Amino acid sequence: MIIKEISIKEYLTKSNLPASDYVINPYVGCPHGCKYCYASFMKRFTGHKEEWGTFIDIKRSENKINLNKISKKSVFLSSVTDCYNPLEEKYKLTRNILEQLINSDCYLSISTKSKLILRDIDLLKKIKNLSVSISINTLDEDFRKDMDNASTIEERLNTLKELHNNGIHTVLFMSPIFPFITEWKEIIEKSKDYIDEYWFENLNLRGQYKTYIMNYIDKKYPQYYENYIDIYIKNNKKYWSDLATEINKYCKDNNINFINYFYHEELVKNKKEKNI
Repeated sequence: MIIKEISIKEYLTKSNLPASDYVINPYVGCPHGCKYCYASFMKRFTGHKEEWGTFIDIKRSENKINLNKISKKSVFLSSVTDCYNPLEEKYKLTRNILEQLINSDCYLSISTKSKLILRDIDLLKKIKNLSVSISINTLDEDFRKDMDNASTIEERLNTLKELHNNGIHTVLFMSPIFPFITEWKEIIEKSKDYIDEYWFENLNLRGQYKTYIMNYIDKKYPQYYENYIDIYIKNNKKYWSDLATEINKYCKDNNINFINYFYHEELVKNKKEKNI
C-alpha cells in the first residue's frame, strides 16, 4: 500500500449527488479495492498511476468544518472512498470529523463496507440527524472475496444489527446489484429485522473495470455471459426496467422502506437542471 499525507484547504465539497448537498472524503483512494468501483475514475484528477486499491492519500486540513455552511443541509461521508478503510484505524480522520459534526444540525449520511464504524458508536449516538448505510450485494462470501477487500458479509450484517440496536438509522445499500447474481430477496429476508431502509443501485460498467468485470463473468459465471453482453454491450435496458418494477412491488407489498437509484444518471441530470 502506497501511503502519502497531503494538505487540503477543507473537507467539505459541493456535491452533484442526487441526495446530498455536500460530500466529505477524508482519503484519496481506498484499500478495499472494489473491482467495480466507479471512484477509480478519480485517478484522472489526482495524478495517481498506481492500480486502484494499492494507494491512499491521507488528507490533512488545519481548518475546522464550517457548521454554518452545512446547517440544515445534507452531507454524505463519503462518496469516492471508504471513510472506514483500514488506514482509519491509525489516522482517525473520520473520527475527528465526527467530533466536529456532533453539534451540527446537518443531515449526515455515512456509507461504508467496514465493521470499523462500530469503534465510533459513542460519537454516532450523539449526532442528531444520522443514517448509516453499509453496502451488501451478495450473501456469497466467495463472490465477495473476488470483488473487494472489505469486511465479510457476516461482519457487515452484524454491524448493521449493532447500529440498529443502538438507535441509529440503518440502511442496507444493495449496491451494485449484479444481474442474475445478487440475491436481493434473500438479502432482505435475512436482514429486515434490523434494517430501517433499503437502497438499490444497479451495476454500471464503464472505463477500465468494464473489461475486467465482463471477463470475470465469462470465466466464473459463463451461464450469464450472454445476458451481460445483452445488458452492457448491446445496452438493452429491459432487464433493469423489469427488475426495478419487481423490487418496487416487492417492497411496497411488504411495507419495506426503500429508495431505488437505478436511474442515477437521470437523477444527477435532474438535480443539475434544478440548480441552474
